Amino acid sequence: MSWMNAVPDHVAAAANDLASIGSSLSAANSSAAFPTSAVVAPGGDEVSAVIAALFGAHAQAYQELSAQAASFHQQFVQAMTGGAAQYAAAEARNATPLQ
Repeated sequence: MSWMNAVPDHVAAAANDLASIGSSLSAANSSAAFPTSAVVAPGGDEVSAVIAALFGAHAQAYQELSAQAASFHQQFVQAMTGGAAQYAAAEARNATPLQ
């Protein structure tokens, strides 16, 4: 039989750390949004225009994936926070009969 030990304070601290990481990633994505999506063709020829459009398409795809990742990250942080609260509540309920 395997044992699991979860300390509610540690789970809550991990959720706070994850939220902080999410904020940093969000700031980095916001900073990168304009410079990567507004690539100007370096020359007036067709190849430069196609390459600029290609980089713009990659930037758009990155921003879409980044938004999906941010949504998943937020859900994960909420699950961790909720889990910490549930563990704390269970610990409180289990400690009461012993007193």
